[in-house]
Amino acid sequence: MMDLQNLHPYEHEHQVLEFLAALSYRSGDLGRYLHEIACGVSHIIQSDWSIVTVCQGETGQVVANSLGLGEGDNGFSMHGTLVSEISETGRSLIIEDIRQDPRHCKPSEDYLCYMGVPLRTIEGEVSGTICSFFRQPRQFMETEIRTVELFAERAATAIDNYRLYQQQQKFNELLEQEVANRTEELRVAQAKLVERERLAAIGEFAAMIVHEVRNPLTTMVMGLRYAEKQLSTASAHDRLSLSLSEADRLQQLLNELLLYAKPQVLHLVKLNIGNFLRELLGQMHELPEAVDRSIELRNASCEVEVLGDLNKLKQVFINLLRNACEAIAPGDIVTCELINGIKPAQICIRIHNGGDPIPSEMLPRLTEPFCSTKASGTGLGLAIVKRIVTAHRGELSIQSDALTGTTVDFHLPVADENPLLGRKEPFS
Repeated sequence: MMDLQNLHPYEHEHQVLEFLAALSYRSGDLGRYLHEIACGVSHIIQSDWSIVTVCQGETGQVVANSLGLGEGDNGFSMHGTLVSEISETGRSLIIEDIRQDPRHCKPSEDYLCYMGVPLRTIEGEVSGTICSFFRQPRQFMETEIRTVELFAERAATAIDNYRLYQQQQKFNELLEQEVANRTEELRVAQAKLVERERLAAIGEFAAMIVHEVRNPLTTMVMGLRYAEKQLSTASAHDRLSLSLSEADRLQQLLNELLLYAKPQVLHLVKLNIGNFLRELLGQMHELPEAVDRSIELRNASCEVEVLGDLNKLKQVFINLLRNACEAIAPGDIVTCELINGIKPAQICIRIHNGGDPIPSEMLPRLTEPFCSTKASGTGLGLAIVKRIVTAHRGELSIQSDALTGTTVDFHLPVADENPLLGRKEPFS
């Protein structure tokens, strides 16, 4: 630390300015910077103790001191203090001997001399003080008072700039987060556009393949059925039955390909979702997959209407319920439950089964075309379901683990909030 006691006033001021210029609050450690201010003031005027305070309303806080005391709770009430007097007048306060100057509050029982200088912002407001305490009375030179005022000016600027710096940092963080959010939104939108274009290309190609294959397949089936009538041996009939069965399976695959490839044109009506599920589940018991299985409908009394295509929603739930029935053993139960959606103005239809879990690596790919966990599956059922759900502006999620089984959640907007309401054009 420099020795300023015996310097010429000009040299004194120059040395002080050099010292202040060497300090920097940009490291983010404002407390250390203000501690250097307090130490510098104490050294220059040879005080026993110097502190830097900031004031806000009726309270003040000691933010730095020359003795390096712990932080702790350094707040205090401004009422009746020397700091309050300096803040109110906006002028420096010098008490060379408190015993000779009883007009002011006594700074402390151990201190007889006091110098307090306001921290004045650029706008002229007093934001705090630099206070120095002396155990013995003494007189102050003009250069000493001017030096402390220079320190106070620097401290006030530092505090003001630091607050602005912190505000700017916070603004930058918010801006960066906003940019990141917008970038992610653009990435998702671009990915959806690419996926839509890919699906359109697949659809056109699939429709062409189905058209080219269906006609010769129909001719082949007709020939096999004719041959079946002409053959008399049992072994020949068995072979033809196997061929016809495979032809039927190929015909089913072509139908699913065409269904997946076609645009999802919706014929929208208002549906009471509880009534819709009750009627559908009454029909589900006749399906082969539901034999010896129970399907329970829960909380179906809720009177919620959705805007949907009756036949396509039937297709969705039949597919999901058939899959759930296939995954469980005879005697087990599949539940279908109406619950609140994850977003406001949504209804969720939850289908649950306790069968073997779906492998975790398969879960993200289940709604992709030709992805199936079944040995004989085409892998188009859930892909078609996903397209229908998306066309309804709904959301589909699938979770599966060994403890809870498999849960499929289908979220639909309720009719009054449905974004499709009032629109006439088809959705693809």
